[in-house]
Amino acid sequence: MSPDPADERNVLGGPLEPCGTEPLTGFYRDGLCSSGPEDLGRHTVCAVVSSEFLTFQQRVGNDLSTPRPEYGFPGLRPGDRWCVVAARWLQAYQAGAGAGVVLAATNARTLEVVPIEALRQAAVDVPDDLSGLD
Repeated sequence: MSPDPADERNVLGGPLEPCGTEPLTGFYRDGLCSSGPEDLGRHTVCAVVSSEFLTFQQRVGNDLSTPRPEYGFPGLRPGDRWCVVAARWLQAYQAGAGAGVVLAATNARTLEVVPIEALRQAAVDVPDDLSGLD
């Protein structure tokens, strides 16, 4: 059972915003980077994937490019927004192959794995009120 979206917060402290619907993302395939007890990998980072990120993921055994219709997975292309596993995002970031991050759609639970400074450096959305980035 997916968490109540009203209870989910983003890394800026606000309500968790949708990450993507084309393709439909999220552990619960609801467009949100929600996370609950079933989500052992923490699919909580709303990433805007790049070719470098996808290539790196494939190299480490996490093929996000190949369609898997049996799981309803279309395969990702550069520019797609996708809820990725926090530890996998951090691994790619540390290797210089990070993906952009939509802070407003990245679950606050990400901060248990990824430092806010790393997320800020990769942010592709800049909020109007920058005080939340302090």
